[in-house]
Amino acid sequence: MKKNLSYDGGCTRPGKSSYPEGAFRKIFLPAFICCFIFLAAALQVKAQNAAVSGVVTDDKSAPLPGVNVRVKGTTIGVSTDVNGKYTLNVPGGSTLVFSFIGYTDQEVNVGNRTSINIQLTNSSASLNEVVVVGYGSQQKKDLTGAVSVVRARDIQKRQATTVAEALQGQASGIKVRGGGQPGSEAQIQIRGLKNLGPDSNPLYVIDGLITTANRDFNPSDIESVQILKDASAAAIYGSRAANGVVIITTKKGKDGPMMVSFTGKSGVQTIPRYDLAGTDEFAKLNFMAYDNANVPRQKLELQNNTNWQDVAYRTGNIQDYNVSFSGGSKNGSYFVSGGYFTNKGTVISTDFNRINFRVNTQGRKGIFTIGENLAISRAKANEMSGNPIIDVIRLLPTIPVYNPANPGGYGYGDESKARTFGTNPVAIADLEDRTNQNMRIRGNFFSELQILPYLKYRLNLGVETSDDHYKYFRKEGNWTLNQAYDPSIANENRAEYVSGLIENTLTFNKTFGKHVVNAVGGQSYQRTNYELIGGTKRNLLYNPNTKQYYDVLDQGNSALTNGYRERTDLISYFGRVEYSFDDKYLLNGVIRTDGSSKFGPSYKFGTFPSISGAWRISKEDFFKSSWINDLKLRASYGTVGSNNIGAYEYQAVVNTFSTVVFGPDQTTQQGATQVQLANNDLRWEKLIQQNYGFDATFLNSKLTVTAEYFIAKTEDVLIRYPLLYTTGNDGGNPQVNGITLGNRGFELSANYRESSKPFQYGIGVNFTTLRNKVLNLGYNKNKTYVGNTVTEEGEPIGMWYVLQTDGLFQSQAEVDNYKNSNGTIIQPTAKPGDVRFKDNNGDGQITNDDKVVVGSPWPKYELGLNLNASYKGFEFSMDWFASVGAKVFNGPRSVTDRFDDNSNYRAGIQPWTPENPNTTTPRAYYGTTLNSRGDSDRWLESGSFARMKYIGITYNLPSSIAKRIGMANAQLTVSAQNLITITKYTGLDPEFSNTSVWEKGYDYGAFPNLKTYSVGLNFGF
Repeated sequence: MKKNLSYDGGCTRPGKSSYPEGAFRKIFLPAFICCFIFLAAALQVKAQNAAVSGVVTDDKSAPLPGVNVRVKGTTIGVSTDVNGKYTLNVPGGSTLVFSFIGYTDQEVNVGNRTSINIQLTNSSASLNEVVVVGYGSQQKKDLTGAVSVVRARDIQKRQATTVAEALQGQASGIKVRGGGQPGSEAQIQIRGLKNLGPDSNPLYVIDGLITTANRDFNPSDIESVQILKDASAAAIYGSRAANGVVIITTKKGKDGPMMVSFTGKSGVQTIPRYDLAGTDEFAKLNFMAYDNANVPRQKLELQNNTNWQDVAYRTGNIQDYNVSFSGGSKNGSYFVSGGYFTNKGTVISTDFNRINFRVNTQGRKGIFTIGENLAISRAKANEMSGNPIIDVIRLLPTIPVYNPANPGGYGYGDESKARTFGTNPVAIADLEDRTNQNMRIRGNFFSELQILPYLKYRLNLGVETSDDHYKYFRKEGNWTLNQAYDPSIANENRAEYVSGLIENTLTFNKTFGKHVVNAVGGQSYQRTNYELIGGTKRNLLYNPNTKQYYDVLDQGNSALTNGYRERTDLISYFGRVEYSFDDKYLLNGVIRTDGSSKFGPSYKFGTFPSISGAWRISKEDFFKSSWINDLKLRASYGTVGSNNIGAYEYQAVVNTFSTVVFGPDQTTQQGATQVQLANNDLRWEKLIQQNYGFDATFLNSKLTVTAEYFIAKTEDVLIRYPLLYTTGNDGGNPQVNGITLGNRGFELSANYRESSKPFQYGIGVNFTTLRNKVLNLGYNKNKTYVGNTVTEEGEPIGMWYVLQTDGLFQSQAEVDNYKNSNGTIIQPTAKPGDVRFKDNNGDGQITNDDKVVVGSPWPKYELGLNLNASYKGFEFSMDWFASVGAKVFNGPRSVTDRFDDNSNYRAGIQPWTPENPNTTTPRAYYGTTLNSRGDSDRWLESGSFARMKYIGITYNLPSSIAKRIGMANAQLTVSAQNLITITKYTGLDPEFSNTSVWEKGYDYGAFPNLKTYSVGLNFGF
């Protein structure tokens, strides 16, 4: 009996994806419909309004323009005019809130009054700002450690995939390097290099949950960001705070009726490009190189003129849409948001999509408070295969994109026509497909009990789960010269990550006259489990009619499986005491003990104490200054740790694949072999840090200045130590505590804000300079070499260690006369037009012994400049970032400017010839010479740059017009990112990043930052 089954949308056809369009339709469309129905009904209810007017003045009775006057709990509000006057229609029984930067907020009940005049009193808004610190909060004026605060609006105005990417230039001591690849996560480093692990990112704490703010976290949900930079501020997080701590608080509902807000941004992105030779110019140079070397020319296909950048790159698109609903009362609050982010990459076949949903609620009843913060996200990245940034210069313009004679039908190198091993980006995009998808749920449930007015207990239960799905599919076909045959391959990995957190804290806060004591003590336990299972199949079935493969693991042959699981545990006990006397003398002490399952049996626990103090000298009777409003001196000393290693590093690695044959019957027996040595003495890495600073406000709190000087030392740095295979260790280098690192630096932040006039403006500057130094390499080593760098005791990590060049030989006589003190010709095989190298050791030959340190990859200082202004309904914002003093290795130029290999050349390059001797480019020669050695200073360049990270203009729709169309407010923004870069670097982007600690300044062909042009619309009801 046959049944007709209707399609319900729950499945999709092979090769089609229901994400993200299907998910958007199913999740968000009903939500939007319900919301607007609710709003339409709500707008039918109207209250009786009454007009209230008045004048707002300062403490000297001068009118204050630009004061925000709003009805408490609503979005109804206006700003005072140039004479400080305002008029506002308010519902009966309302309360007006008057707020202005640099002045204390005032609330006034309207009652039956129609005229209300207000005098605001001066205060330091920035110092009274509440800052979230570990397991509590403080007013900024009471901080004794180094803490930077970044406003949410400064993060959210940029179109960025991650929080880290948007932090660049916003605070001193924070180094951020990102790229424009869809779904890529920026690297963030707080106060320099403090360890040598693969991950130098700080610890993220979101709403009390220790987690990561990676690409599936929505920056639009952020309410505030605090960065704990020194050991005293971060010590409450002990074992994982060595790289600093970023505390993120997400948005909560506020007292009043429901508010609905929408933000939408859409932009286009362009990738920077090389200026490369076309076919005619390339052929001329290539023939010259072959002729000079007396080598038969290639049979270049001169009818082709392929621009591989046009082939591989495209105009990208980035969109970010968010809607939120929030409200509350004195008994509780709620915040609900949904977001959709999509990024079509500037490289073909790359994209990233993310859907977010968040619910934050809180309720209070008497001495009880209960709440939760829950975030759900689903993200998918279509990842890049190969490196098109390098491939577009490795491929010759004479190669066609398609060639039916090649397996797969794509053009690439040919031994006689184009001898290059570059990868065809169209071929690899078609023949390989990599996707990475995850579904993450993270949040926490908390409950508080106010035992006494000054004593509170809090229970915090956190959980984070991530279901990850990696999928790789390879079709038959080739994309490069001399590529070995591979059949069709399907590989899939599925993994589950689960982290649970239990925290109990007790907080004491009491004032005894001029004495204020705040103390917190607690216990924390976190368990993390990770499991992965994967499989691979080859020779998948192919349907010639549809030209599709059956890319599921029940097809094909040569099955392989893989999998593992791991668990880590961390148990902690911590306490902090804050003491203040008369708001002048501040003292803070922290201690935390952590026990980690990652270390050997005798070293599982580590204790991390800190102490800090501050003196508010401006409160002293002897301090008399009319232009200094507040001055505080600070000092701190503390220890934090790191356990940033794998789960079982202290245990031996055993290979169970070995077999052995025994006895007369030659019976096969299963065996096991230890392949990696164990280190049972593996212990905590510890960072010891001193910090000295001051905070000051000047000129009626218009100018705020913060300065810091820090000294840091990391002991027992965790590192994989290379061992000879003759020791029997062939399963990877074991972890050891082997190096001691030093860091010291100076930070300065200054902000000026003028808000007392119709034209309001602000200027923010932050400056950072630091120097890292290797204090001890351990194990009796004093130097280590990696690539073109050397690391030695007393010097920074990864200094450039290369041969030095000294111009070009202009004649054979110059070659013959280039001798050492003994009369030996130093480069006897050189010819006119070749590079002259310095014989630094004077032995009469150019060898590795002539290498010297020629520069540092670390910038001498970095600067951030943030400008903003507003006039009437217009707002302007601009951010600059600069890095000065680094010397970097231009890897792509070491490909285009050499002639001993077949790659494309820079357009307009002028190699040396007898007729063209005035050039810095050596002669074109297709053969072995010293000219193209990759270990010379020929490829080193200045990495200094200044970049406009953001510029934007916003127009605020007048409230009278907004109300007529049913809105409380509306904004239109036009902006651009990375619009201007000032640099002498000849590569694509001086702001590149790589993952190598030892060769940090090497541009391997990193994905560059992109120019982005955006339009945004924000409105609220």
